[in-house]
Amino acid sequence: MTRPVTGVLATERGARAALTRVAEPGDPRVAALVAEHGPQQTLALLLEGTAPEHDVYRRRTHGVDLAEMVAYAARRRMRVVVPGDDDWPIGLDELGSPPACLWVVGPGELGELRERGIAIVGARACTTYGIGVAAELSAGLAEHGYVVVSGAAYGIDRAAHEGALLVGGDTIAVLAGGVDRAYPPDNASLIGRIAQVGAVISEVSPGGAPTRSRFLQRNRLIATMTTGTLVVEAGIRSGSLNTARSAGDHARPVGAVPGPVTSRVSAGCHEIVRNGMAGLITDLTDALDLFGRLGDDAAAPRMEPARPEDGLPPQDRLVLGALPLRAPATVEAISAHAGLAMRQTRASLGRLELVGLAARFGVRWKQAIKPKAPTTDGGPASPAPNGGRAAVVASHAADSEVVCDG
Repeated sequence: MTRPVTGVLATERGARAALTRVAEPGDPRVAALVAEHGPQQTLALLLEGTAPEHDVYRRRTHGVDLAEMVAYAARRRMRVVVPGDDDWPIGLDELGSPPACLWVVGPGELGELRERGIAIVGARACTTYGIGVAAELSAGLAEHGYVVVSGAAYGIDRAAHEGALLVGGDTIAVLAGGVDRAYPPDNASLIGRIAQVGAVISEVSPGGAPTRSRFLQRNRLIATMTTGTLVVEAGIRSGSLNTARSAGDHARPVGAVPGPVTSRVSAGCHEIVRNGMAGLITDLTDALDLFGRLGDDAAAPRMEPARPEDGLPPQDRLVLGALPLRAPATVEAISAHAGLAMRQTRASLGRLELVGLAARFGVRWKQAIKPKAPTTDGGPASPAPNGGRAAVVASHAADSEVVCDG
């Protein structure tokens, strides 16, 4: 069966939209034809031609009105974004078989994802720890102006989207089926919220079902349209590692959050850190250092808080170590314990007294009592400034959790 390619299908945008129904995502044969002949001629070759190798494409569209599909999408306010548009994610051009177009619902901008988008992915069957970490990192990245990109699945994906939404940040969901077919169904409300403030996108035509192969193809979009990929909890065979590998293959940085060494859902994260594929991410500072803007988000090396004795010369450190904590001791006893001459010991004691590390009691000495860290109410020290928000984000994500195997 053949049909003429006319009307809206004869335009580049219409032909590209129709090709998402004609071929499966990532089809290398169709991608090669589009690169050689352009989308309109490719569509005509596949639908009007007689080449036996193209029969499969003609059978896929049997009984389908491709022009009506495009019109239906327009009525449902779905955008068709094609290469060359300002809103096209330029990172997708690096794929060997890039999508013919993207179907988009929502006002979110896609054109800057190569610089501002960070993918956060992970296990569907995750832990409360993973949900809390994903939500907190997502919220922090969103507050720093980054767009959180994920797949709207259960578990870590959901927590990532929720974290960004909770702080009013930008987030984008990439689906394995049509943008008018919320999957998983229990996340329909979340996907709807994302479409209102961000964007829901897919390379599958409207109405398309999410299949296993389409999930794998979806992962390549998440990995390449963004500046980097962060994995939070993933088993050894997790699909999230497929996303991480795709990101690494396209020179994108990859980060992984560690978990307990006994946790099966963190085994994949540990493996990609061990084999050098991913950097270790323990907090927002690590994430910004790996994915952030050069010169703006770089983190200083982690260091213990400075202590007064850190800058002491070796002799004074020896005397300080010899000073008792409780009962004062004589200079002779301190000198013998430090293994120094009396003259050296007295000189060091004088210097230690000046910096507040030694206290004199007549002819005896001991370590000076160090002041305790100030507190707000006489209780334990106050938590970090963002601790309250972290708890709220983690609690919100955990409350909305729906876990399934996968």
